[in-house]
Amino acid sequence: MKKKSFTVEEAKIKLMRYCAYQERCHQEVNKKLDELHIIPLAKEHIIVELIQQDFLNEERFAKIFTISKFNQKNWGKKRIINELKRREISAINIKTSLNQIDESEYLAKLSHLVEKKWNATSESNLANKKKKVMNYFLYRGWESHLVYEQIQNQANIK
Repeated sequence: MKKKSFTVEEAKIKLMRYCAYQERCHQEVNKKLDELHIIPLAKEHIIVELIQQDFLNEERFAKIFTISKFNQKNWGKKRIINELKRREISAINIKTSLNQIDESEYLAKLSHLVEKKWNATSESNLANKKKKVMNYFLYRGWESHLVYEQIQNQANIK
């Protein structure tokens, strides 16, 4: 089966739609261009144009990614940082995006989530229950000292 080839203009239009549909990072755009079998020189040209026309903006991507993962997936800062690093987002953009999360809102959300998870975990052995709840939140990127503190609060309430 022969692969379809695209002109630079066709690829650019395709990528504009791709970026308009959902916020994208440079890595995703590069991967898409590779899938379209675009030569490196043309890739560079397309990426520059996408940036100039504001279809591609890494700072905006990082901010949207951070807020959506925090609000919708209940991820902690460590998981968000790791996922942004995996997408090759710069350290300054990661720092800027994390500054959007209000510290008191962050702690209140963790407290609420730990309470909810604590009550939903049916384990009679207290040490095992603490371990299960702790692992649940560590996997989601919450800082261990904050989770530990919240679990201790829950264990003392019961």
